[in-house]
Amino acid sequence: MDRKADIQDIYYAVPCKGARMDVVQAINERRAYRSLEPVDITDDLIKDLARNARLAPSCFNNQPWRFVFIRDPEILKRIREALSHGNAWAHTASLIIAVFSKKEDDCIIKYREYHQFDCGLAVGFLVLRATELGLVAHPIAGYSPKKTREILGIPEDYQVITLIIVGKHSKKISSLLSDEQAASEKSRPPRKPFSEIVSMDRFGQKSA
Repeated sequence: MDRKADIQDIYYAVPCKGARMDVVQAINERRAYRSLEPVDITDDLIKDLARNARLAPSCFNNQPWRFVFIRDPEILKRIREALSHGNAWAHTASLIIAVFSKKEDDCIIKYREYHQFDCGLAVGFLVLRATELGLVAHPIAGYSPKKTREILGIPEDYQVITLIIVGKHSKKISSLLSDEQAASEKSRPPRKPFSEIVSMDRFGQKSA
């Protein structure tokens, strides 16, 4: 396929719904909400999210990420078996995206394995695009990789990196949430101060 045509396909095949956000707005509006309402998951929506994810950078452009988009009600019901008890709220998801990769598909430089990092970049792109489309895309860590592989037919040599729970944010707090989870719906959880995460020029050296 012609590279120029491919790029045009990425950008223009799926019309943007509503006004476009700039990147800063999408970053600020992104929230890992757990109270979800059903939303129609169309082929165009899936293609849109996948197109944006595949534009993420990766080591030597290896693009190690692989996705399974789960929207079939019966398979969504089965994948619930792989979720931890604390992620019962995800049972209301309209779409769950399994993200997986294997280290051999990306750079391995001595002890550095880049496939997980590059999958994280692709997930970040997907999450921001979902936010722009008015959706919640919430990656989780509470699931069984073994059960996920079994249910979805993912080969053993792939590592399941995350499951992304997708739906529409509900202003009504879900009864499936714990008290702590319900509290986090009302305001963004606090971020660590710059003094803890940022050094200037040398580790531990703070800015003026």
